[in-house]
Order: sequence, then C-alpha cells, then structure tokens
Amino acid sequence: MPKIIDLSHPLEHGQLNFPFDPKISVMVHNTVASIGYNITQISLSTHQGTHLDVPFHFFDDGRTVDEMELDRFYGPASLVDLAPGGCLPPGTPITVDRFAPHADLFQPGAKVIYRTGWDRAFGTPEYFSRFPTLTLEAARWLAAKKISLLGMDTPTPSVDWKECHWILLGRGAEMVIVEGLTCLELLPPKFLFAGFPLKIKGRDGSPIRAVAVVD
Repeated sequence: MPKIIDLSHPLEHGQLNFPFDPKISVMVHNTVASIGYNITQISLSTHQGTHLDVPFHFFDDGRTVDEMELDRFYGPASLVDLAPGGCLPPGTPITVDRFAPHADLFQPGAKVIYRTGWDRAFGTPEYFSRFPTLTLEAARWLAAKKISLLGMDTPTPSVDWKECHWILLGRGAEMVIVEGLTCLELLPPKFLFAGFPLKIKGRDGSPIRAVAVVD
C-alpha cells in the first residue's frame, strides 16, 4: 500500500514569518460550550508556512492561483538532496554546480524539489535570515530548463528574493514555486507530489498541505 508523507509545517497562532508579511492569527470564535460547535477565525498571509507562489506574486499580468492548471500542483516529482544526512551551513550559496550532477532530472514540465536540511531551523528568526540561498545564476539555469514546479525546504529561494522571483516566475519560466517544505529526508528519489492551493480568486499564492505518496 502506498505511504503518504506529510511535507508541511503546521499553522499556529503567532508563528514567525517574514517581518513585512501579515502576522498569522488563529483565534477561537465560538466553542461547543458557547454556541454548540467549535469554530475558528483565521487571518494569515497567502505565503504563510508551507505555501506556493504563482506568477501574479511578482507580476501584475501574471497568472493567479485560480488560473493555474491543477496538474501543476500534482504529479511525479524528483528529489535533489543537496545535504544527504545533514544540513547545508547557514547562508550556503546554492550554485549551478550543485544541480549539475542531477541535470537529467530538470526536463521541461518536470517537478523537482531540493533539500537543504534548513527546515530544522523552522520556528526561529534565523530560518528567515540565514537560509541557504539560490544564486541568480542558478535561478537562470533552472528557468532555462522550463520545469513546471520547483520546491524547497527554505522559506524562499534566495536572499535576492525580488530578482530570483522575477527569473523563476517571469515569462518563459512561469514555474510554481513551493516554499517551506519539511521532512524531505524521508523521501526516495522519485515520488508523487501533491500540494493544492486554496482556490483564492485573483491572488498570488496560498498555504498548502503538501504531501508525497511513495510506494
């Protein structure tokens, strides 16, 4: 029987995020005792925790979450483990040379997720400030491969966040970027990925429940 592996961080009240993003609030609205049922009020960013980006995140004329084909969020995927058995040191540049041994995985339309081990820092300020970072040269290399989805266990691909997103989400690439994954060390080299966003009309991204299905 296939095994389902959860690749998502939980969402919690007061959870840390990038300082310029809206803060997450998970508040009890009513309870069984007060009204007969439990119901919760949630306020959060579209980029809180484990989430995905689509082109509209950085381009006003880019496609929005509800405009993307569903198969962009689901299908066979490959793992590129950049730190087998461990974690890349803080701030490690993720260069083309690190991806080159796995170049055959980066085919047009492919879904590729890379592991740095940085998810172990989740919940700390350092998670958002010292993560291993994709170089712009590597971002251009990935964009040229025309893959469909790029996932990672860091909160964003690069400290050069604006320029990197322009490359990965821009015309000619327009890949789905899945950020903030976890438990990637449990994955085999090949697996089935699923990470569907909420169908938020006209918007830029969404928290997801990302999972891997493995035989």
